[in-house]
Amino acid sequence: MNIMMDGVYERLVKHLRDGTTDMADAPLNVPIANFTCPDHLQKELAVFRNQPLVVAMSSEVPEAGSFVTRDLLGVPLLVVRQKDGAISAYRNMCTHRGGKVELSESGKKPFFVCSYHGWSFDGAGALRGVPFEEQLGEIDKSCRSLHGVPAQERHGMIWVDFSARKDPDIGAFLGDADARLASYGADRTVVYMEKKLDAPMNWKLVMDGAIDVLHPQFLHPRGVGKRIETGSALWEDFGRHGRSWSAYKRLSDKVRAGTETEEDRRYMSGNFVIFPNASMIPTPTHLEYWNVWPHLTDPAKCHVHIRFLIDRDLLDEERAAKIDKSWEILEQAAFEEDFPMEETIQANANAHPVGDFLYGRIEAPCQHLHRQLAREMDALPA
Repeated sequence: MNIMMDGVYERLVKHLRDGTTDMADAPLNVPIANFTCPDHLQKELAVFRNQPLVVAMSSEVPEAGSFVTRDLLGVPLLVVRQKDGAISAYRNMCTHRGGKVELSESGKKPFFVCSYHGWSFDGAGALRGVPFEEQLGEIDKSCRSLHGVPAQERHGMIWVDFSARKDPDIGAFLGDADARLASYGADRTVVYMEKKLDAPMNWKLVMDGAIDVLHPQFLHPRGVGKRIETGSALWEDFGRHGRSWSAYKRLSDKVRAGTETEEDRRYMSGNFVIFPNASMIPTPTHLEYWNVWPHLTDPAKCHVHIRFLIDRDLLDEERAAKIDKSWEILEQAAFEEDFPMEETIQANANAHPVGDFLYGRIEAPCQHLHRQLAREMDALPA
């Protein structure tokens, strides 16, 4: 992949050489209640429902008739690839009595049938079959199609929008992040492996942990903390979105020795944060992609969906082995160290939801999510 980096390597090398880092303009105090208050959670959910959201990867619905189902923010969705290659999304809800018209997580079908009363719908959402139609009374089938949800494809991702916008502009939503995200080449990938789990902590704690540049040497001393430089990083602000970069220790060693070269760009780790709840981390072998979803009623719970994306044309046994090893490293760092720490933070917040958490100037990447959430909440209709 040929990722747009905009002079990032040179800036990061300068930080390493000078012992500096990117910093926010000021510290940020975030109320602890923002992680525990049900009313605050509902405001956050209103922000989610006002943004385009990634519901699936394009490769998950590769051909006409293929589909996935998702429950997104409490809305059951059916996402279908059309005959012309376009993507459509519908509420997975029969227009007769409300049952789901598809129960499988994925597959390929020419039509969908509600298992309650047998009403059937084609891939374009139109009502086609009504058992016992004569006995039911007059039915205008044209008024009983599945309820559509605006959906678009961009950069290998399928986006849906629960707002009142009929034709959301994903490019405008991404803004300065658009071309940079395109350079990651996610449109050429397929899902190699994935994991879904429910976690006992606020969704923002998971997002914070993924972008935090201060904790590797302390929380991960025997793992990624030995590989990643702590405390020297840079942050690119793209408005709603952003990207954080850290150096591998190997690059730090080269900079100290004055032997760094252009080829050493591979010794950098970047995390591309797509507001509000997604992040993409490029590696030499794959893309690591996260979605973190708030619970609908409990601020102390969330749902995490992690995918490893690979270019199918480049997959061989050697690359597969490296990806499998990366998965082991992720499991050790996230599930054995990050998540348990975040769980203790949530438990402490639940027990004492007063005061605030301090996000210092050096914590610019973590500040960004909270500042942007506040801006989006302020912009919500009264």
